[in-house]
Amino acid sequence: MKYGFQSHLAEQFPSQVMVDITEVCNLGCIHCTHPSFKLSKVYQKSMLDPELNKKMVNEVFKHGLNLTKYIRYTSNGEPLVHPKSYEMILFAVKNSGTKVTLTTNGTLLDEKRMKRLLDTGLHMIDISIDAFSNETYKKVRVGGDLNITKKNVLKLFELNSKSNGSTKIIVSFVEQKENSSEIESFKKFWSMNGADDVLIRKLHTNSGSNLYENIAEKNQNKKRRPCLYPWERIVLTAKGMLSFCPTDWYGKSVMHDYREKNIKEVWSGEFYQDLRNQHLSNNFHNQFCKKCPDWCNTSWPEDDQKSYADLVEKILYEEK
Repeated sequence: MKYGFQSHLAEQFPSQVMVDITEVCNLGCIHCTHPSFKLSKVYQKSMLDPELNKKMVNEVFKHGLNLTKYIRYTSNGEPLVHPKSYEMILFAVKNSGTKVTLTTNGTLLDEKRMKRLLDTGLHMIDISIDAFSNETYKKVRVGGDLNITKKNVLKLFELNSKSNGSTKIIVSFVEQKENSSEIESFKKFWSMNGADDVLIRKLHTNSGSNLYENIAEKNQNKKRRPCLYPWERIVLTAKGMLSFCPTDWYGKSVMHDYREKNIKEVWSGEFYQDLRNQHLSNNFHNQFCKKCPDWCNTSWPEDDQKSYADLVEKILYEEK
């Protein structure tokens, strides 16, 4: 198999820009690093400066046109906690020249916020739910109530339909031992009740920071291949830094301060070139990548198993 720039992977500019707009979250999910991250010295309740969001959007339009498949607003927390989240999403929709998506847990979506969000015209909303029954939801998404989330999501479907909006709304599910028995019920319910798609995702360790279910041990004996991320995406963190890994919570993959550099120069710069060579040769001096067990959870374009990013791109570019 060929590893490198191919298919949607572009040498000139990342095909996906992830924007982690806040470190603050209102839940404590068991498969997430946030509960322990919140207790660390790294955690600062950071909120992305909207001016850096504008810089990113303008750069995507200038250098990423027809290369960047989508901007993904997500978070090491809950994106809608950011008081300027709606304005930042709206600016991206109007000015980036590409698709814009949001990943949210859906718990904060009262009707006013739903209308405000749909009015931005964003292209896709991914709501992370991870359970079919409220009993399981409370175990997995600690601090949440599925009855409330479900009501919110169904209302969002209704409002989107009434407005004849083009926003695609999907629901997603991270498979783990606490919820695996509910997958089929989850898929059936949401497919029948208005979701544009239902995505089932594999559990990972967030770069080894969450050793849930001993995934790292399971992956140790596998023959290592390059991780996709250095060829696919870049992350703008809530602290305003550029990072090469979307699952890094503790700043170990930070490359540069975005106030001082831009995405284009970093993407084609020496650091990324060296990092890619380390992955291709399987000879690492970057200890963060060397120790990460999640490389096998990324999927290259030629792989039979498609990644979350592949599935999202397919959904985004299909006619509604």
